[in-house]
Amino acid sequence: MLTVIYAIASALVGVGVLIVIHEFGHFLLAKRTGVGVLTFSVGFGPKLLRRKIGETEYALSAFPLGGYVKMVGEDPEEEVRQEDLVRSFSHQGIGKRVAIVAAGPLFNLLLAVAFFAGIFMFYGVPILTTRVGGVEPDSPAAKAGVQKGDQIMAVNGEAIKKWEELSNRIRQSQGKVLNIKLQRDRQELDLSVQPKMREGKNVFGERTENWMIGVASEVSMEKSDPLLAVGKGFYKTGEYSVLTLLALVKMVKGDVSPKNLSGPLMIAQMAGQQAQEGLGNFLFFVAILSVNLGVLNLLPIPVLDGGHLFFFLLEWLLGRPVELRHRERAQQVGIFVLILLMVYAFYNDLSRFFEG
Repeated sequence: MLTVIYAIASALVGVGVLIVIHEFGHFLLAKRTGVGVLTFSVGFGPKLLRRKIGETEYALSAFPLGGYVKMVGEDPEEEVRQEDLVRSFSHQGIGKRVAIVAAGPLFNLLLAVAFFAGIFMFYGVPILTTRVGGVEPDSPAAKAGVQKGDQIMAVNGEAIKKWEELSNRIRQSQGKVLNIKLQRDRQELDLSVQPKMREGKNVFGERTENWMIGVASEVSMEKSDPLLAVGKGFYKTGEYSVLTLLALVKMVKGDVSPKNLSGPLMIAQMAGQQAQEGLGNFLFFVAILSVNLGVLNLLPIPVLDGGHLFFFLLEWLLGRPVELRHRERAQQVGIFVLILLMVYAFYNDLSRFFEG
């Protein structure tokens, strides 16, 4: 019971941070561009807590899976007083409206950069070394005499300093015998290893076949200085953004099963597991969630931020706003699609739970 409560609490904290940052992006850009903000809410539905500061009401609502910022004149059909037209969202230029809407997903991506950078600086990341951390029984490496603790120095006469270099040499071998030079107790040895084809799965769960020799790397933790950590944070955010888009494309094409979609139950379970592993693991998980939230919100689906940006693009191309009835119809379709996806993801969660 305590584990369940801990998982739910961890998920609420993680998702809550992402929602606050997302909505704060919209809020900050609206304020900076002179647009009036009436409500800043974390969650939807009935307001549990509320406090008004100036013209803005800050609220915590009953359903925490989302949030919103209500701006002056956000609804095109809303009547705006003459003196408030200059502060109305709908009466701003396209550039300002794009900046306000895009700020939410952008802040999620920047949050991921900050979390990744902090992890690189204070916790470090696992680095695969060229020292053998384990040898599978009856594997090609075991038969050739490779042992745990051996330092692999070269393959076919080419020096290697990174585990990725060794992995690439093995994959590119096409099954040909590899001459591996290694160091064991200050003694250099030359061993011949015959790679073996093995079936596995990639990051998307697709079946793959690769040449392997059956060794695992010894892992060390490596920290980065602040400047390098920030650079790595941007790189890691870009990497996970591309992976998110690739996963969606593969899912649409049918290369990846939609059963991989996860809902709130799976997120809560994973959040709890990562929190138990330590703050660094939990922050890494939240950073990945933040990337997913940022990227998915930029998709051109009505109701999402990307849908609004798409309508702004059409407005810019046509020289006039898209008719309200067309936007409303598109938003109804968007809501229906999102509800279907949420129900299916929740069904996947329940299926995983009952399947153990």
